[in-house]
Amino acid sequence: MNALAIQLNEKMQKENPAIFNMLSDLGKNLYYPKGILSQSAEAGKKAHRFNATIGIAIENGEPMHFRHIQDKLDYSPSDIYPYAPPQGKEALRSAWKEKLLIDNPSLQGKNFGLPIVTNALTHGLSIVADLFMNPGDVVITPDQYWGNYNTVFQIRRGGKVETFPLFNENGGFDVEGFRATLLKQTGKAIVLLNFPNNPTGFTPSVQEGEAIVEALKEAADGGLDIVVVLDDAYFGLFYEDSMKESLFALLAGAHSNILPIKVDGATKENYVWGLRVGFIAYAATPDILDALEQKTKGIIRGTISSGSHISQTMILESLKSDDFQKEKQEKFNIMLGRATKTKEVLADARFDTYWTYYPFNSGYFMCLKLHDLDAETLRLHLLDQYGVGVIASNTTDIRVAFSCVEEEDIEELFNLIYKGCQDLTK
Repeated sequence: MNALAIQLNEKMQKENPAIFNMLSDLGKNLYYPKGILSQSAEAGKKAHRFNATIGIAIENGEPMHFRHIQDKLDYSPSDIYPYAPPQGKEALRSAWKEKLLIDNPSLQGKNFGLPIVTNALTHGLSIVADLFMNPGDVVITPDQYWGNYNTVFQIRRGGKVETFPLFNENGGFDVEGFRATLLKQTGKAIVLLNFPNNPTGFTPSVQEGEAIVEALKEAADGGLDIVVVLDDAYFGLFYEDSMKESLFALLAGAHSNILPIKVDGATKENYVWGLRVGFIAYAATPDILDALEQKTKGIIRGTISSGSHISQTMILESLKSDDFQKEKQEKFNIMLGRATKTKEVLADARFDTYWTYYPFNSGYFMCLKLHDLDAETLRLHLLDQYGVGVIASNTTDIRVAFSCVEEEDIEELFNLIYKGCQDLTK
């Protein structure tokens, strides 16, 4: 094992053995090398005559570039073409941390790290899997979950996904199902919670959120080491009475055997999916935070090396813009209108013949639970006969992204789904 990894591990073992024990074998071996990037960073501060360290080209004192590209851009070449640091632009990291504090008042006064820039959400989840999952480790998540979790945690890292019911019989979050699944684990567990939920568009109430935290603390009191991953991809899109803060805020500092990790990003919150800018943040004591940052930088350096510089520049400029809050509210209002219209349309009793729907109060999606119809058969029929695209998330459920349908078209959408059901039951 490299001496730098040993130093980080010893620091973690001294500060919090439980968090050290959460690391995978790969995680224990990870470190940030003192190689080209660290030497180049040092030269950038001191090399006042010539800096011949990094693998880029300089022309007339600025990064070399093509005019036909630069003529289409309104940013300085220095904010586009050079490599961004593996951990991301420092100004962007600071701006996102400030945003987290504004969005999550319960984080005030708690120890959590400067968010590290990722190549959007899936990359952040992949970092978590690399750092904390060994083959055979359990990841606990609701039975309604994004299918890509299987690739990230099971196929890539050999983990085992264990689910509990998302909903109880009253349509609320199944706290008891979650608690029972959690308490039967031994040693270590990774808990993965995604609110607003994909595919259902559900976010628990404040009281349910507090109960989730209590269940986690109970399991931690019993000796379970718990990595709690909050996939907050759709954060902020809360349309009704639900939690408005991330569980990350409630779990920060809650228990020494709990490591909260927030994975989020501008991609869906700020409608910039193709820019691929996400973040990963840890809540722990300063020494643990430093060690986790070094190991995370090591993963990034060894995989993508660093994220897109121009994308980070664009997100930073957006966060600093005087129009940011106004435009974000405008887009929220559009999304709220679509969610509200969806519920109004679904109140039509004739639809009860073919489906019920799972509770939804947030996010981009909602799900229909079909009666005596195969979801994949219906999906293909709707596509072929009516030109309507939906997702069959399992054999009984159809996911509908109301986020990408204009409010005035939502009634027609569900009428066509209804016609499709009629066709298949004639």
